[in-house]
Amino acid sequence: MAGRSPARFLAPLALIAVVLAFFFVVSSSLKDSGSDSSPGQTSAQPTATPAKGKKGTKQRRQPKRYTVRSGDTPSSIADKTGVPLEEILRLNPDLDPQTLSPGQRIKLRQ
Repeated sequence: MAGRSPARFLAPLALIAVVLAFFFVVSSSLKDSGSDSSPGQTSAQPTATPAKGKKGTKQRRQPKRYTVRSGDTPSSIADKTGVPLEEILRLNPDLDPQTLSPGQRIKLRQ
């Protein structure tokens, strides 16, 4: 049993230290990113900024069209653009969520 390397004992200790560090980082990030909602629920409320008037500030306008990307759905487009889903469906009566293809352009406003 003579001549055993101390690395034989240090490797498992290093692995345990890495796992513990990972656990602490993940648990602290979950505590920091949590809001007032319970842990199993996510908040899907977008933050809206009030529209500015004409007195020296610019009013940001939404684009008229959106180009569909891979994996997009009408509801995800509504979330990304801030346009209500009902409005997207009203402006695009022939829109079929099952046949959305990348590169397709849909109306967001008139």
